[in-house]
Amino acid sequence: MTAKKVAVIMGSDSDYPVVKKAEAVLASFGVPFETRVISAHRTPARASEFALAARAGGFGVIVAAAGKAAHLAGFLAAHTTLPVVGLPLKASALEGLDALLATVQMPAGIPVATVAIDGAENAALLAVQILAVSDSALAEKLQKHRVDMAESVAQKDAAFGGSRVQ
Repeated sequence: MTAKKVAVIMGSDSDYPVVKKAEAVLASFGVPFETRVISAHRTPARASEFALAARAGGFGVIVAAAGKAAHLAGFLAAHTTLPVVGLPLKASALEGLDALLATVQMPAGIPVATVAIDGAENAALLAVQILAVSDSALAEKLQKHRVDMAESVAQKDAAFGGSRVQ
């Protein structure tokens, strides 16, 4: 069985500085992904076509990154039954709060999992976790990642060696 891919969709190429952090996480787990620029507002037919064909195209999860009105995740979720992870971006004078609210406030029946503003790493990790439900090798990589994180924190704590205690 071929591994499922993650679609990383951004509404604008100006979103790429944040999105590339998600790509790095996916690559570190060996998860295949495709990154695309598709706008819910400027290319709605293309967005609909992509979402409708995503499952047949080998995708298992869609990460949708958008700022401002941030309708991309909801739009894609309305056109697929694949899990959609919304990644709200800080792209306006409202510092991303508008994108967060637009992404998280989905109506009943069309869920979108939503991560923090500019939370690309967690968006990718959530996508990996979703795929790992049916992929034991990926689940093992996630467990190792958690152990590595814990060891890193322990090493940082040891480096302080109580030197800050007064």
